[in-house]
Amino acid sequence: MDEPTVEDLLRRLAPQVLGALVRRYGHFDTAEDATQEALIAAATGWPRDGVPENPRGWLTTVASRRLTDLLRAEQARRHREDVVGRRVLAEWRLPPAADRTADSDDTLILLFLCCHPSLPPATQIALTLRAVGGLSTAEVARAFLVPEQTMTRRITRGKQRIRDSGLPFAMPAPAEVPARLTAVLRVLYLIFNEGYASTFGPGLLRADLCAEAIRLTRLLSRMLPDAAEVLGLLALLLLTDARAPARTGPHGELVPMGEQDRSRWRADQIAEGTSLVVEALHRGKPGPYQVQAAIAALHDEAPGPDETDWPQIAALYEVLTEMDANPLVALNHAVAVAMADGPEAGLALVDKVAADGRLARDPRLPAVRAHLLERRGDPAAARAEYRTAAAQATNLAQQRYLNARADRLTGG
Repeated sequence: MDEPTVEDLLRRLAPQVLGALVRRYGHFDTAEDATQEALIAAATGWPRDGVPENPRGWLTTVASRRLTDLLRAEQARRHREDVVGRRVLAEWRLPPAADRTADSDDTLILLFLCCHPSLPPATQIALTLRAVGGLSTAEVARAFLVPEQTMTRRITRGKQRIRDSGLPFAMPAPAEVPARLTAVLRVLYLIFNEGYASTFGPGLLRADLCAEAIRLTRLLSRMLPDAAEVLGLLALLLLTDARAPARTGPHGELVPMGEQDRSRWRADQIAEGTSLVVEALHRGKPGPYQVQAAIAALHDEAPGPDETDWPQIAALYEVLTEMDANPLVALNHAVAVAMADGPEAGLALVDKVAADGRLARDPRLPAVRAHLLERRGDPAAARAEYRTAAAQATNLAQQRYLNARADRLTGG
C-alpha cells in the first residue's frame, strides 16, 4: 500500500481509535495525545513494513500502551499511583465488555460526547471537527473565520472541560439527544464541506472527509429514524457528493457546475438523495438541511444549467434565508436570483452581502461578484474581482481556477 493510501486509512481510523481509548480509559486530552503518537508511528512504519492485517487493532494497541505510559507518568507527578493504577491498569487487563465486538465503532459516541450541552456551541463544533473529522487546527480555524491561535485555545478549553466533567463515554439518553443534535448535524455538515471544497492544500477534494461525513450521518439516521433533519442532511450530502466525479478535470483543476459533464454524476446517489428528501419533506415542517437538499435535488435533476429551475431555487433560498441569516446562504441566493432575473438583480444582492462584513476575506464573495460582472459584460471589472478572489483563496486548485478565469478575460 503506497503512502497516500496509508494516509487516507489513518485519517479514517483516527476517530475510531480515539473513541475506543476514551471509552476505555476516559482522559480525553491524554487519549488524543496517545492516538496522535500511534498515528505517527504508523505513518512512519507502515509504508516501509506494510500495513498490518488489523490496522485499527494495531493502532489501538500502540495508543493504549502509550496512554498507559502517559498516565503512569501523571501518577508519579501527582503521587496517586494507587488510585490511578486501579482505575487504568486493572481495566487494561480486563477483556472488552461482552456487548462490544472487535469491529465496534465508537465514532458516533465520540461525536455526541464532543457535542455535550455543557460546552459552548462553538467549542462543540470545533472540538468535534478536530477529534472526529480529523481536521487540523488551522482548517478548523478557517471554517470559523478566526485566527489559528484563537481556535487552539478554544479546543484546549473544550478538552479540559470534558476531562474535568467526568462525562461518561456513552450515547446520550433519548431525552438528551435533541439538545445535542443541532451541533452534531452542523459538525457533520462542516466536515463534508471541508472535504468537498478543501480549505488548504493542492487538491480541491478530500474524498475521505466526504465519505466519513456521509457514513456518520447514515449511522445517525439509523439511530434516529424519525428525525427529518437527519434525513435531510443525509440527502444533501449524497446529492452534493454525487457531482464529485465531474468537479475536477484531468489535472485536478476545478470545473464549475455549469461546465460539468453531468453524465459523470453518480446516478445512484442522486436517486437515493432525492428519495430521502421527498420522504423528509413529507414528515412536516421542513428544516434548513431539508431545504438545502431540495435545492441540490433541483440542480441534480436538471439536464443542464439552462434547464435548471432557477426561479424555484431562488424561492427556496428565500425560505432558507428566513431560517438561517447566514451570509453564505445570502450569497447563494444572489447567484440564483442572477440566473433567474439577470446579473443586475444578483449584483444588488451581492452588495448587501458585502455590506454585512462577515465575508470580507472570503474568496467566495469576489468570485461570485466576478462571475456576475462577467455575465453583465464588464470584463475589466470581472477580471479584477477574479484576481482578488484568487489572492484570498488558500486552496491551490481554487487559486488556479480563479486566475485562469481572470487570464481568459485579459484584453476584454
